[in-house]
Amino acid sequence: MATRRTTSSKRERERNKQAKAAAKRERRQDRANDTESETTAFDENTASTDELIERIAAMHEQYDAGEISFEAFDEEKTELMALLTARLSE
Repeated sequence: MATRRTTSSKRERERNKQAKAAAKRERRQDRANDTESETTAFDENTASTDELIERIAAMHEQYDAGEISFEAFDEEKTELMALLTARLSE
């Protein structure tokens, strides 16, 4: 039979898991804050069509990396695609 672990080691494992999860959450929030500052620096109204396409590609990379949520990705992509469509139809 296997020996049982003491409850103190179980508590220690749980604390380690919680600390690891908190550190991971903090890293994600820091990346999200950095992403938001980059997003606000991009001016959609004065951007050329090439810049709009590059921004959409960058957003795809951020979404694939898990840096932005699907809702934020979908909303901004829809806006950029509408701008791009309007520019190309001119």
